Formats: sequence, structure tokens, C-alpha cells
Amino acid sequence: PGAPEPGALPGQAFTELQAKVMDTQQKVKLADLQIEQLTKTKKHAHLTDTEVMMLCDETRMYEGVGRMFILQPKGVIHNQLLEKQRIAEEKIKELEQKKSYLERSVKEAEDNIREMLMARRAQ
Repeated sequence: PGAPEPGALPGQAFTELQAKVMDTQQKVKLADLQIEQLTKTKKHAHLTDTEVMMLCDETRMYEGVGRMFILQPKGVIHNQLLEKQRIAEEKIKELEQKKSYLERSVKEAEDNIREMLMARRAQ
């Protein structure tokens, strides 16, 4: 995946590899930001659920839907918050796998750049 196109000039291949490294590094940073945001969402849902579970079962609770609020039983609110945490956790795992792949891709491209520089110096 990190190899330049066949028949590409050495300078052209070097430039392509540099561009790939920069692009992939930006994708890694984006994944980091998304993971950070999902972690906050997960923590917020957990803290909210902790507070909700301390209330008595008869407490009137409302779910925000668009610009209105719907009366919901405590169990429904609890399940929604648990689901929100579960979904955030799944997305975090997916992003961490993607980030790991991207980091390997960056390392591979950087190694190819080093090899090209070593080959140029040897000439």
C-alpha cells in the first residue's frame, strides 16, 4: 500500500509519499478528536445515568425530542443512557482500530521515504 506507482520518477514518488504521510497524519489527528468527543459523550451519559438512578422511581422524567419534551418512565431513560454509552464505546473501538491502521501506514510510508533517501545518497 505504501509503494509508489510503477514507472513513477524517483522525485515524483518521493513527493507522493510525503503527501501520503501528511494526509494520513491528518486522518490520525481527526480520529483522535473524534475519540475525545465520544469519550466525553460516554462520560456525560454515565454521569447522567448515575444521577437518574439515585432518584425514586415515581420521579417524573422527560426526554428531549427536538423542541419538545416527552414524559418517560425512569427505566426508559436509564436504558437510553446505557445504549448511548454502548454506542459510544463501539465507535471508540472502531476509531482506535482505524487509527492503529493509519499509524502503521504512516510508519510504512516514512520507512519508504528513508529508503529512497538512503538510495539517493548511495548513488
